[in-house]
Amino acid sequence: MAFYSKDVDPVFHGAGAKPGLEIWCIEKLRLVPVPKSSIGKFYSGSAYVVLSTSVLKSGPTQHDIHYWLGNDANEVDSALASDKALELDAALGSCAVQYREVQGQETEKFLSYFKPCIIPAEGVYTSQQGTLNGDTYQVTLLTCKGDHVVHVKEVPFSRSSLNHNDVFILDTASKIYLFCGCNSSIQERAKALEVVQYIKENKHTGKCDVATIEDGKLVGDSDVGEFWSLFGGYAPIPRDSALGGPQQVDSPVILYWINLQGKLSQIGSDSLDKDMLEKDKCYMLDCGAEDFLRKQDRSNGTHLTFLTEGLETSIFKSYFNSWPQTVDTKLYDEGREKVAAIFKHQGYEVKELPEEDIQSYINCRGTLKVWRVEDHELFPIPASEQTKLYSGDCYIVQYTYPGNERDESLFCAWIGHGSVLEDRAGAIFHMNAIVDSARGDPVMAQIAQNKEPLQFFLIFQTLIVYKGGISAGYKKFIAETGIDDDTYDEKKTALFRVQGTSPENMQAIQVDHVSSSLNSSYCYILQSGNSVFTWIGSLTSSKDHDLLDRMIELINPAWQPVSVREGSEPDSFWSSLGGKTEYPREKEMKKFIEDPHLFKLICTEGDFKVKEIYSFTQDDLTTEDVLVLDCHKEIYVWIGRHSTIKSKQEALNFGLKFLQTDILEEQLSLETPIYVVTEGHEPPFFTCFFEWDPSKANMHGNSFERKLATLKGKTSSGSAPSRNTLKPRSREATPDGLRSRSSSSNGWERGFSPASTISGSHLKFSDNHNVSSPTPVARKLFTESSPYQDSPGVESTFPSTNENSNQIDASETSANSIIYPYQRLTVSSPEPVSGIDVTKREAYLSEEEFAEKFGMPKGAFYKLPKWRQNKLKTTVGLF
Repeated sequence: MAFYSKDVDPVFHGAGAKPGLEIWCIEKLRLVPVPKSSIGKFYSGSAYVVLSTSVLKSGPTQHDIHYWLGNDANEVDSALASDKALELDAALGSCAVQYREVQGQETEKFLSYFKPCIIPAEGVYTSQQGTLNGDTYQVTLLTCKGDHVVHVKEVPFSRSSLNHNDVFILDTASKIYLFCGCNSSIQERAKALEVVQYIKENKHTGKCDVATIEDGKLVGDSDVGEFWSLFGGYAPIPRDSALGGPQQVDSPVILYWINLQGKLSQIGSDSLDKDMLEKDKCYMLDCGAEDFLRKQDRSNGTHLTFLTEGLETSIFKSYFNSWPQTVDTKLYDEGREKVAAIFKHQGYEVKELPEEDIQSYINCRGTLKVWRVEDHELFPIPASEQTKLYSGDCYIVQYTYPGNERDESLFCAWIGHGSVLEDRAGAIFHMNAIVDSARGDPVMAQIAQNKEPLQFFLIFQTLIVYKGGISAGYKKFIAETGIDDDTYDEKKTALFRVQGTSPENMQAIQVDHVSSSLNSSYCYILQSGNSVFTWIGSLTSSKDHDLLDRMIELINPAWQPVSVREGSEPDSFWSSLGGKTEYPREKEMKKFIEDPHLFKLICTEGDFKVKEIYSFTQDDLTTEDVLVLDCHKEIYVWIGRHSTIKSKQEALNFGLKFLQTDILEEQLSLETPIYVVTEGHEPPFFTCFFEWDPSKANMHGNSFERKLATLKGKTSSGSAPSRNTLKPRSREATPDGLRSRSSSSNGWERGFSPASTISGSHLKFSDNHNVSSPTPVARKLFTESSPYQDSPGVESTFPSTNENSNQIDASETSANSIIYPYQRLTVSSPEPVSGIDVTKREAYLSEEEFAEKFGMPKGAFYKLPKWRQNKLKTTVGLF
């Protein structure tokens, strides 16, 4: 809500009322609005104020204010932009976060508003023109840095500006050249192509040629000669460090108190607690105002963020040892009740809005199969019993449903909260083995009891969860510990909580049969000997009552329950629960629906880093990356086809590491559901978070090859196999498909386990040690040792998921009868061959030319590790 006063600049009236971007520029010492047609065009001699407004799913409006300072902006305009940012924040109720942006060193959050890039023009902004100054086309040389947002910087048009580490764009009146340093990454090259496309459309009205120049390529391409002639002829680029530019140095984190005189007093360093922050004081973390930067001789490009109590960003919170959650749902209850009382007093009838209909993004009339983990084996559950689970057991669930063009499968490992370690580890192991041997890259999920996502309940439609367990592991645990076996028995007292939203989504969960288990927001079923009660909470609806009746029929149609309403219970009801005690009586409110966040996982040996991708779109799902979509109630680990990850088991580990990191300081539970999704096989309940274009999910090649094909108007979609196959070839996408040849006709001989046909493949993790799957996940989830940790590997009938598991069969490539010359197969060929698998360009070379380029025959090449193959292919321009 805006709070305007007579002191607020009239140009801000109405600001922040609608989602989107609003931009103002300092012109002649006053703030003028920038028209929508000019949004994204900045001038290096001007200073701007940018307001980003978004409406969160949780309800409130979020404002982010950025003031952007061009490199040539004068001090007066820069200071005025800073003051106007503060003024705008005050007008919006002091509920915005402010960012200081300097040309060339903008935050990724700021750049994400202007994808693919901003390219500031020389001069100053003039509201009368609103267009670029000058009519003469200037040849410019630009450097591009960044893999998801791009920092574009103009550098001197000179050969000395070029290096082997970066990507450069040479923009001339008739042609745009892209020069890729040999040490630049594929992602940076791909993002630079987006900048090329942007320049072509915005500065050349889409009418100019585009050429790509390979670092080190001197002959065989007319564009190469043209490019170097613009620099006065070719000359070698000096070899420099693979890491260009200044290196980031970790500096101590210091918290200062700012007194009324503007003086700074250090109150903490590195180890900080939230309790250090007092409500009536101002603080500075690490760095502060611009005068402080100048006095401390720090870079004028240092990022500054101004925060108000209650609006702290996750990055700010991460510098403190702990940051408690302050959301109190009781405040909502009290406010709602007061408003309702006011309207009732005035004679109005007050009704709560009905809950939104639960939406399923997949067909929930598919095929369900369930297996129970039993002493290192899987036992199929009969169809009639599949909707009955025990909290002391673990299960593997396969759900097959019709997709757009083919059947799709979802595999889940459901971990009962009372299950034993051996069964938990076994569930993860078996699920990974099944998924790795399945066709079609099915989605894999790890789900803990009481943390089930909505999609899990929808595929079951009706689910009953009993206490106790029937697995041998659980029974053994009960016997060894001497604790009471609370496994459900019709002869025992049992209390069930009934929950759900419709007959297609309802559950009965057995809870402790004590009165403190009751809650006024639910209906319950109490079974005690020959007596059956249904208890109706005072805050339940007619819909809840209908689900209660339906669940009685499912659990035991012969029951004749006595219905009691909260507050009118007979003494026999309370005696069955061991006496009456206090229980929750307030309305159980749903937690706020948070907006999803997308993160890139950067996993190097001994290190695990997470970087947020702001204003994300489908195009940010880069094929070389491993990403996490954090939806708060569940997370998705997305695996690009060209990522270095080797198995979904490894992806599951990364998901768990992400939960441990808790980058948003949202107190994520380690039991949060984790989905593993592979590129090209994204389920609808994942794609619903994007504006999804299915054609983009089926493109060939790495990200650079895809962007280049799009830029040149050529399709690169199809169904060719991906470079990084995450699974071996399979027979059937169920545990039955893993049975050994010696198994009986029913496929479930005693002593058989899918583990006996799947080897424990070794994976390398960032903590620099090798482990045998599924031990990594099991070890982090559960403190005791895994039952498979010391088990010897069993010979596998399938390839293991080590680094050689996805090698191309040399016999296939050597038998290839289609031969093309090398010049037409290179990544930047002016006359590229169409209709080939661009991930196997080398396969189309003749034997002679292959040996000439690679220094070895094809057979020897395909025996090399995959990473070595790719490195050699990159060297000769075929990757």
